[in-house]
Amino acid sequence: MQDAAARVRQQHAVVLVEDREGKLHELETLEGWRLMEILRDHGVGMDTNCGGSLACAECHVLIDPAWMDRLPPPTEEELEKLDELPLIHENSRLSCQILWTDDYDGMKVTVAQAT
Repeated sequence: MQDAAARVRQQHAVVLVEDREGKLHELETLEGWRLMEILRDHGVGMDTNCGGSLACAECHVLIDPAWMDRLPPPTEEELEKLDELPLIHENSRLSCQILWTDDYDGMKVTVAQAT
């Protein structure tokens, strides 16, 4: 019984990510990391040219609509960068601006098509 309890305590929160080819990935996360860092370190379809400084929009993702109200709203700077993209959606976000918390466990995101 103790082994099962230890395994439960060691489980990490996960994010479900659909890559640009439509393949679904379940990625372990680390609290306090940017979502962009989690996606990058797992090799899920994105270049992170600016390292999260809002100088590009390579980390554009689409958040599952059911999760949009659970995230903090985007800043004006993020909205301005998103506006530079040729195609955005109501659920578009830059993953470099989302700090992961385990409260987001099970969130689904889709990596936006390259722009």
